[in-house]
Amino acid sequence: MRVFLDLSWFFKERKKQYIIGVIMLLLVALLQLLPPKIIGFVVDEISAGSLTSSFLISWLGILAAAAAGMYVLRYWWRQMIFGSSLVLARNLRRDLYHHFTQMSPAFYQKRRVGDLMAHATNDLQAVQQTASAGVLTLVDSIVTGGFVIAAMAITINWKLTLIVILPFPVMIILTSWYGRLLHERFHGAQEAFSDLNDKTQESVSGMKVLKTFGQSGEDIADFKRKSADVVEKNVRVAKIDSLFDPTISAIIGICYMLSIGFGAYFVVNSDMTVGDLIAFTTYLGLLVWPMLAFGWLFNIVERGRASYDRIRSLLAVPADITDKEKALDSQPEGDIAFQVEEFRFEDHEEPVLNDVHFTLQRGETLGIVGKTGSGKTAILRLLLREFEGYRGTITFGGIPIGDFRRQKLREAIGYVPQDHFLFSMDIRNNIAFARPEATDAEVEQAARLAHIHEDILQFAEGYQTVVGERGVSLSGGQKQRISIARALLTSPELLILDDSLSAVDAKTEEAILESLKAARTGETTIITSHRLSAIQHAHQIIVMHEGRITEAGTHDELMALDGRYREMYDLQQLEALVEQGGTM
Repeated sequence: MRVFLDLSWFFKERKKQYIIGVIMLLLVALLQLLPPKIIGFVVDEISAGSLTSSFLISWLGILAAAAAGMYVLRYWWRQMIFGSSLVLARNLRRDLYHHFTQMSPAFYQKRRVGDLMAHATNDLQAVQQTASAGVLTLVDSIVTGGFVIAAMAITINWKLTLIVILPFPVMIILTSWYGRLLHERFHGAQEAFSDLNDKTQESVSGMKVLKTFGQSGEDIADFKRKSADVVEKNVRVAKIDSLFDPTISAIIGICYMLSIGFGAYFVVNSDMTVGDLIAFTTYLGLLVWPMLAFGWLFNIVERGRASYDRIRSLLAVPADITDKEKALDSQPEGDIAFQVEEFRFEDHEEPVLNDVHFTLQRGETLGIVGKTGSGKTAILRLLLREFEGYRGTITFGGIPIGDFRRQKLREAIGYVPQDHFLFSMDIRNNIAFARPEATDAEVEQAARLAHIHEDILQFAEGYQTVVGERGVSLSGGQKQRISIARALLTSPELLILDDSLSAVDAKTEEAILESLKAARTGETTIITSHRLSAIQHAHQIIVMHEGRITEAGTHDELMALDGRYREMYDLQQLEALVEQGGTM
């Protein structure tokens, strides 16, 4: 029953609704005691030959009133208790989602999307059941069962009642044991479902790759293995789950045998009337549900506890990056000074940045080049405060970026990542994602700057064209340019293009860069690229190699050095010449 203590914060929050709901359950339990007793009275009157129409009508009226009362009370206790459980699910879902938005990329590198989705669906449903059906079965198994047993003992025969409840300890011991086994197995079943959920999400997202490489058969086989594992673990849960009803039914059967056998003995010896025995067995019928509820209680509670433990363990993971207590609530602006002695990712032994120092004046453009893994993206992620734990300082306008609220820092930065992400909505809303209030004219202007406006007009529905999940209906270049337009619409103090022109042709790239140069006068830009044509216009260029700056300067200065930059430039010029069909 520990899960009820774990959820005590919510029961306190909704104490009014739960108190009203429990009181109504108690009233229903009391009203349920009337029919068996009335039946007993009527049977005794019939046996004595003294039944009158007025007597019968009066008791039938009481039965009808009790039925109407139970109808109303049962409607409202469901509103109070089951309605509150929906609030719990909503609150936990909100807390999970908020927690997800606060976590750094390191959190998502260690966890699978499918597992996180399972927490927000299956686990939440199990916890919700605990706060609804769990409370119901707790009250019914204890209170309703207690009322029925008290009515049997006080109003009919306490000796027969004592005899009938003798098998109860056996039921309690067995159901408790089943509950412990269920908790262990349900935890494993939920983890298996998380694996399957993650596999499904990954396969659907990567369907094009699977088909391109002819791996559909292997993927289906893997899916079948994981699906079979889910079935196997849930069957293990079901095997324990299926023990509750037979055990309780067997106990109930024994109780009936005892009540009829010993009840008949008491009737023969005039310790009870026939009406009392009929009323007693009817009460015993009312006791069936509380006994079943007792078994289900362990089932529901153990499932809820396993799921709530999983949710709490996830919510307990602290955010790597948080705002300071008195963080600045203003957007940064001005020069950027990047002075990092060393930075390494948590799961890397070797540092990804070493002695990286540069200063970028406001309004300038910085180009960063280097091979894959040279540290280009690491610089950008530190600027965005996606990671911390580096030795050194990064300032924006002379103020350490950690002194700003994360939200304000990121509002000042327009970031276009390598892995551009579009939402499953129309093009207009994708561009206006960060500024939903933007006018159509502003959206179109941003699209023109990104040189995607003409492409959009070619679509049958123009800006209202739905792009599909992750922009599946668009080409790579179109997705990149829509992502650039989305960043430009916010008029950011700092625009970061992280290899965001790789999928467009050289002519379009040049046009975009000219547009940015004209439109972003006085605003700062950082461009990382493998293609030097994207950054050779920059005010300064740094060349990264194995986490260090090996060369720095303007395009002309770097060419004059005749080093790594010159080597990359000559190689790309040669590639371009070959593509055009030229010769050396």
